[in-house]
Order: sequence, then structure tokens, then C-alpha cells
Amino acid sequence: MFEKMRARWTKIIQPIVSKLGNLDPSILTWMSLVIALIAFYLISTSKMSSSGAIAIIVGIILILVAGILDALDGALARHQGVDGPYGDFLDHTIDRIVDIGLLLAIGINTTFVQEFSSGILAALLTLLGSYMGTQAQSVGLNRIYGGFSRADRLVLSLVGLIWAAWQAQTGNGGIDLTSYDEIFRILILCNDQLNGMTFAISISAWGGLYTFIVRFIKTRKALLS
Repeated sequence: MFEKMRARWTKIIQPIVSKLGNLDPSILTWMSLVIALIAFYLISTSKMSSSGAIAIIVGIILILVAGILDALDGALARHQGVDGPYGDFLDHTIDRIVDIGLLLAIGINTTFVQEFSSGILAALLTLLGSYMGTQAQSVGLNRIYGGFSRADRLVLSLVGLIWAAWQAQTGNGGIDLTSYDEIFRILILCNDQLNGMTFAISISAWGGLYTFIVRFIKTRKALLS
């Protein structure tokens, strides 16, 4: 869904790219990782308080900054004519670290997430979806896309974090699902409450599984046609 905005976003950042001159694109890549790690720390340690809300909001801003740098590095490399296999490899590696890092950071926040393993499960399923896209290349196909894109996952995760920040500020713990049918707890990865953070990891987990299935079917169809 949001992946379709890539061309428009590339056009928007082009003036910034032009002003970066001969800056090594990999510097932007590594900066995005460092900034993202700071964001993960803030999110993982946030509490149900005003200071916790501020920590989450700052974390959201830092994730957005990291995302902008992540977009700029590739655009800058292409602008300089130095884009190549190593840059692509580094960019995708950092992307995966950031993807699973955010989910693990949310998962270890015991204020919002009751089931620690839910963050791990979300990270694994997210990696599974990404893996299927690149696995197609190993058998001679182009990279397979489809399903839940990285942009979709990031936007919905940020929506969940904004919800969590509001909850931290107001002291609203979320919707208690312990008195409902067990299926509702399964949908949020066996957590007891539906809140901003359990929403973020749940949507990423189920989105990752959906992405794996969609890309597996596409790859199978391409290989057998």
C-alpha cells in the first residue's frame, strides 16, 4: 500500500540528495542504524507516565529520521553513480536489523507487553516474509514483492506507538482481553491487553506470515510456469 508512494518520496528527497555532494552514502546507512538503536532503547524502557509518553514520541521521531537517512543513502549512491552490490547488501542488512530491533524492543517492554516471546515471534515472522522475497533471487528469479511491505509495517507500527504514547500519558492500559474468548488473545500473540505496542507487534507478525504465503505462491508460480 504505502510502497506505491516510493516514486513520489524519491522525487521529494532529490533536492536534499543534490546538496549532499560527495558524502559517502554508507555514512548515512550507519547513522540510520545508530539513531534507530537509540529509539529502540527509549521505546523498550518507556513506562506508563508522562515521561514514558515523551520517550515513545522521541523514539517515533528518531525512527522517522532513521527512515529518511535510509532513503537518502540509496538515492545518494545512485546520484553519485556509485551504487553497487555492497551498498545494496549493506542497506538490506541494516533494514533487517532495524525491522527486528523495533519488534524486540517493543516485546521486552513489560509495561505494555505481557508475553515476552510475542516480540520474538513477530520478529521471526517478519524475517520469514523478507526471506521469501530474496530467496526467489537465489533460484534465478527477480526479487519477489507482494504482501505486507516494509513501508506498510513501519507506518502501522508507528500508529501503534502513537497509541501507546497516548496511553502512557493518560494512564489508559488498553483493552483487557482475559475475559474474552481465547482466540482474541491468540490474535495479539497471547498477550492479555490490546494496546498500542501489542497492536504493533501483532500486525507485524500476521503481516509477516501473510507476506511469506503471498511471496511463496508467486515464487512457485514463476518457477513452474
